[in-house]
Amino acid sequence: MGIYLNPGDELFWQAAHSEIYVDKTGLLNYTNKVLRTSQKYLCVSRPRRFGKSMAANMVAAYYDRTVDASSTFAGLAIRQSDDFETYRNKYDVIQLNMQNFLSRTHDMQAFLQRLKKSILWDVLEEYPDYRYFDSEDLIRTLSDVHRQTERPFVIIIDEWDCVFREYRDNNEWQKLYLDFLRDWLKDNSSIALVYMTGILPIKKYGTHSALNMFREFSMEDPLELAPYVGFTSEEVQALCRRYERSFEECQRWYDGYSFHEVSEVYNPHSVVEAISSGRFDTYWNQTETYEALKIYITMNFDGLRDSIIKLLSGERQSINTKTFGNDMTSFQSADDVLTLLVHLGYLGYDSSTEEVFIPNQEIAREYYNAITTTDWDVVVRALKQSEQLLQAVLDKDTEAVAKGIEEAHMESSHIQYNDENALSYTLSLAFYSARQKYKIFRELPTGKGYADLVFLPRPLHTDLPALVAELKWNKNAKAAIQQIRDRRYGKALEDYAGRILAVGISYDKETRQHECVIEEYRK
Repeated sequence: MGIYLNPGDELFWQAAHSEIYVDKTGLLNYTNKVLRTSQKYLCVSRPRRFGKSMAANMVAAYYDRTVDASSTFAGLAIRQSDDFETYRNKYDVIQLNMQNFLSRTHDMQAFLQRLKKSILWDVLEEYPDYRYFDSEDLIRTLSDVHRQTERPFVIIIDEWDCVFREYRDNNEWQKLYLDFLRDWLKDNSSIALVYMTGILPIKKYGTHSALNMFREFSMEDPLELAPYVGFTSEEVQALCRRYERSFEECQRWYDGYSFHEVSEVYNPHSVVEAISSGRFDTYWNQTETYEALKIYITMNFDGLRDSIIKLLSGERQSINTKTFGNDMTSFQSADDVLTLLVHLGYLGYDSSTEEVFIPNQEIAREYYNAITTTDWDVVVRALKQSEQLLQAVLDKDTEAVAKGIEEAHMESSHIQYNDENALSYTLSLAFYSARQKYKIFRELPTGKGYADLVFLPRPLHTDLPALVAELKWNKNAKAAIQQIRDRRYGKALEDYAGRILAVGISYDKETRQHECVIEEYRK
């Protein structure tokens, strides 16, 4: 067993024997399917703490010829596969974490030299008696080993994109790195599988990729690997039952990522932390502070600020992801910034509608923390006063409600009261803090110039009334109340029984003043 060649199964064994472990060994069914085929190149990009390294260790433990996978994977899903015995422990595995090499060097030449020398050290120690054409040439040496053993290599590269994150402005070093990977991996018959993980998709040179042989599984579209991005709803429900935690709270805090193949995906690290501690909170900032998010959302691109405000209010934003250069610097538009936030995990992405959204409460907190340290004074004030606004509604203080909505109508932005979408997310922003205690539903508008939101109390807050908020443009607040009556509260309240506060709000375009009327009902 070497450091990089056939490193063994210890790291995966530790993960599989942890107090909380969710079985993701089904991933190996896919790697077995593409092994030694033209589809053998896999690039799997995920945000931080989404289990990338655990999966890499799992792949290594399964294929490493020095490991007994029948013992290591006992009781796990892959043991039930017909192909389990066919492929397990049949290969020489080279497992690399590029961050470890990068942290020990200061330029790209030294980085590549140390990387090649480290692999060769292990290979020549394992196979000292073979004939080598050039024992200092990595690619030729691995080919010589393959020729004499007739056993191809499985290459596992973790943190493959660290060069682009650490040296984001050094295009020359990035190109050298990509050229090395291409020369080593592409069209190499001595390689059975390449499993590469990172945060970013593969970097492009203009319209071309230096590593175009890879199939990419990203946060935009993880394809067949969607069940292995994070925890599924069924997996989280099982954990909540086992540890007697609230599934509804877990869902609110950590759910929200969604793909064609899996409709509900949870942040695995945060779920484990919450289940272990019994406290639902923000665990994202243990891996990357809100300062990083702040850098991106305050960039000087037209429409970016309003898009962030819209997203924070719970709405979705259409974007074009195709112009993104797969790095952290070459942004051409607000869409490029938002696409990066998808890959970093700060936004969810719906590929069917090409829309982004803030996925859950944990990530919304990070946006709140980032925005409250910016110079977006009007937005910051609206966010900080949203809790008082909710209390004003519950107290039926109509003057305070009207004033709070007025402050949330941000004169300095491009948000105008001229379509129902703008009205809806203005209201949503004003009631930002209500998400802690309510589920918020947007009812479909039936006419021009108004927005309708329904607030249903969460299970831990059933003592609170349901709320229906209606905003009318250039009409009085009583007209908004009448609208609520005529619609019979909307579909979101069909199964609700209890107190309801109807909150009618009007906006006068000429005076730019708001008026509020609140009536209480019981259903």
